[in-house]
Amino acid sequence: MHRSWRFLNRRQIRGFTLIEIMLVVIIIGALSAMVIPRFAGRSEQAKQAAAQADIEVHLATALKLYELDNGTFPTTNQGLDALRVKPTTNPVPSHWNGPYIEKKAVDPWGHAYVYVSPGDNRNDYDLSSKGKDEHKEDDDITNWK
Repeated sequence: MHRSWRFLNRRQIRGFTLIEIMLVVIIIGALSAMVIPRFAGRSEQAKQAAAQADIEVHLATALKLYELDNGTFPTTNQGLDALRVKPTTNPVPSHWNGPYIEKKAVDPWGHAYVYVSPGDNRNDYDLSSKGKDEHKEDDDITNWK
């Protein structure tokens, strides 16, 4: 041990008291109570933004590249998997140059994106996410709104 320890008496070498520890816990709890509610809704907003970016940018770009190479978008039956693996169902793309995406196309809530081609709302394709609640339409994220 270091020499200076020899000269310290027992009162000088003490830990925190229970009151000091409780005071720190109370302060941390009060700070948490003020900060956490501000960030509570942010994760849902971030998921919505990520789904919107997937629909409008990432998957849209992959679909446009597929269409550029093959002349058409994947059919509804081929789905978005045609962007990862060359389809074997008709029409089989003759100039498939993928993969156009690296992993299965799922939204931030873990559900598969809904893909329809030709689209009901657009001529080329409809791409959407059912959002957090798959059964309500008010939280859907689409490429036609």
